[in-house]
Amino acid sequence: MSLVDKAADKPVPLTGRADTTPDGGEFVDVQTTEPVTDWSDMFRRFNLDPDVFEVVGDTVRMSNWQQSKRTNDGDRDVVNLYSYRALFRRKAAAIDLPALYAEVRRTKVKPGKAAGGSTLVVAWADTQVGKVGLRGDTADLVRRLEQKRVALAAHIKARKLSRFVFVDVGDAIEGFENVASQMFTNDLSLPQQIDLSAVEMWKTLALLANNGRVDAVAIPSNHGAWRSGKQSLGRPSDDWGLAIQARLEYQAGLVGLPVTFHRPGDWDESVALDVRGTKLGVHHGHQSACDQMPKWWAGQQHGAQATADADILLTGHYHHLRVLPTGRSQRTGKSKWWLQAPTLDNGSDWYRNKSGDDSDPGLLVFEINDEGFDLSSLTIL
Repeated sequence: MSLVDKAADKPVPLTGRADTTPDGGEFVDVQTTEPVTDWSDMFRRFNLDPDVFEVVGDTVRMSNWQQSKRTNDGDRDVVNLYSYRALFRRKAAAIDLPALYAEVRRTKVKPGKAAGGSTLVVAWADTQVGKVGLRGDTADLVRRLEQKRVALAAHIKARKLSRFVFVDVGDAIEGFENVASQMFTNDLSLPQQIDLSAVEMWKTLALLANNGRVDAVAIPSNHGAWRSGKQSLGRPSDDWGLAIQARLEYQAGLVGLPVTFHRPGDWDESVALDVRGTKLGVHHGHQSACDQMPKWWAGQQHGAQATADADILLTGHYHHLRVLPTGRSQRTGKSKWWLQAPTLDNGSDWYRNKSGDDSDPGLLVFEINDEGFDLSSLTIL
């Protein structure tokens, strides 16, 4: 057998690549030995889920050629080879995703009468919309958030409350730039995540506003940050959570929703709000290890930061409840309290697999009255 024959006998390796983005990508010069009639195998070839992605039909380009191959009986046969280029995209979500504007049009504002007593703080923490995990997908998250609103409405009625602080404690969306797996496990595109997060917050604000006056607080967070890969771009205020809040503020103004909005300055990541004479500080929590949070808080005093003189520090990020007295206020003479809010998301399976730890999702609420933080009012809905 000649060297030419031997070379012809060697099968040509099938080449090609898939260039992926958060919302889809492109198959580039992907070779096959048969015409492609079902793209499922093509997606699996590149570790993509065919139930999540689909080929954009009018973008398919195909070329083919023939190659000679020696058969077992010594004769030669002709093998057809095919090469494909095609764009693919993430399939539309299986749920009916509402738009914020449509939700606003359905909102009927009937503000309750402000009264004395206490102000209820609602800690809306780490929904990470678009994330899929052990606790389910986006449809499961939507059901969970609706259950929390039902429980919140019952709690407000039972406690006869009419003043509220709604706090977006951060990580409202999952995003795509924190870890590589997000590109393959998320079930919503980035625009869908932003839209749904805004709708779910709007529903909660509308519930509160129909019972009285509301202050709404938002801060930047790691999942909300404007990123290129793992690198943050721009200022701390270049954050999807803050962008959502700005849109909610605009819509609230259009329909007269009695909500006042608060957020940090462009170069800050924390904010403080005076609630009946008690200073409520809010920070996402991503700038410190969990056990080091009291030390981080103490350090804010040295730099005269927003939370330096806070009586309460409310954080998220760590996905579990923690209630800790730490330090004493020189202004009030009372203990300062660090409140670490539980998550509302679908679960952090990477952390559960690494540490064995997990915690139930929940909505943290507590009251501040004219005497300060009412520890006995702290409840997980």
